[in-house]
Amino acid sequence: MSWVNKYNLSAIEMIKYNGRLCLELEDLWQALHSSFNTAQFCQVDKNVLNKLNLYRSLSWLLFSEEEFISIIVKYNNSSAPGPDKLSWEHLRHIVKDKMCLENIIAIANACIEIGY
Repeated sequence: MSWVNKYNLSAIEMIKYNGRLCLELEDLWQALHSSFNTAQFCQVDKNVLNKLNLYRSLSWLLFSEEEFISIIVKYNNSSAPGPDKLSWEHLRHIVKDKMCLENIIAIANACIEIGY
């Protein structure tokens, strides 16, 4: 397997049920159907969610344009693109436009500010 080319995994390839991979749609349906029916009438203790407040949230510094550009120039063009299919080469080309760079920084910083 080449590490620089895109590798398409089946959406259901990694789901296991009864110790077997769900490689067919019928297998996936049986796994989901059985799991739902098993859990359908189970009581749920919502108080476990209260423990989440015990964890300290990290604060992140906002991106600057200089920091963003200095980071993306470090990555080479042979790395695989993410789910959005955007490669580092494309991103470096896009941020040459000042308005595009400002918008990308604004989106990244908005994600940090709202906690994504």
